[in-house]
Amino acid sequence: MNAHHEHEFEAAPGLPEPLPQGERLLWQGSPDWRTLAIHAFHVRKLAIYFAGMLCLQWLYLLGEPGGSVLMPLLTSAVLATVALGLLALTAWFSARTTVYTLTDRRILMRIGIVLTLTFNLPLRKLAAAAIRPQARGHGDIALTLTGDDRIAYLNLWPHARPWLLKQPQPSLRCVPDARQLGELVLQAWTAQNTDTLAVLGTQEQTPAPVRQPREREIAAATA
Repeated sequence: MNAHHEHEFEAAPGLPEPLPQGERLLWQGSPDWRTLAIHAFHVRKLAIYFAGMLCLQWLYLLGEPGGSVLMPLLTSAVLATVALGLLALTAWFSARTTVYTLTDRRILMRIGIVLTLTFNLPLRKLAAAAIRPQARGHGDIALTLTGDDRIAYLNLWPHARPWLLKQPQPSLRCVPDARQLGELVLQAWTAQNTDTLAVLGTQEQTPAPVRQPREREIAAATA
């Protein structure tokens, strides 16, 4: 849980104004920056790529005098380390400045490192939620909006379901205890939408609203 209050205009961390009377705070938290670096900024994949490029460079330079091999490899390694460090730092800043809030009526997403935006997503405007589990209980929760409501992908990134550009889905990225949070979202959504039932599934499919009540679906997912 991330509770630091860095924005003086906020009534409380993550909230641009006090909650209305009768609205209850159910959960508040932030992404885990290490998991965000791996899954949103792809630091691990880039590290493997840079390692492969260094191996290829070393093979290419074989046969050169010792000093002629060492300096190019060292330069490449330093540049790769700096690039990975900058990405990890960006992930840390992104996680530190992000606050996700779940109440019994809506989900709020305060995001942005330099320019702060707060998205207010009423539970009545959500069609469904999809969980993508990750290591150590972390995971993404992607939210499907109803109707023609859309938020631009670039305004959301990295807090959006990856690669879904035409119909961007706001996502609570790399949150701890994702399955428990998914249950909270489902319970709050059901209380606000008694005529429909959310589908809680995997991100390999796009959950759709169900107009007639039926048994809840919770599908097993792979990271």
